[in-house]
Amino acid sequence: MDKLAKYRECVQSLLTGYANDDVADSEVEVQLIFDEKRDHYQWMNVGWEGLKRVYRCIIHFDIKDEKIWLQQNLTDQNPAEELVAMGVPREDIVLGLQPAYKRQYTDYGVA
Repeated sequence: MDKLAKYRECVQSLLTGYANDDVADSEVEVQLIFDEKRDHYQWMNVGWEGLKRVYRCIIHFDIKDEKIWLQQNLTDQNPAEELVAMGVPREDIVLGLQPAYKRQYTDYGVA
């Protein structure tokens, strides 16, 4: 399996596992968005809680330049470490949710 296909599989597997544990109800839908053509992957909650609109991106990954970019993480999980456990090298994971000047101080790639 080539590198890009492996990274797509890892990201999709991770998001699917997380989303399966999310509790959907009749008002809030759990959505997985997998755009393999542009390499954008998201776990969303969309709907209503009473009179309040819910439109929340829980986790967002992009794959750019053969690296996995973690753009958003609103969980207490550590998806970057889970990707490492799946065989993704640390230098191929970029914490895009961190400012560029801080990335050099993480255990992951810088871009």
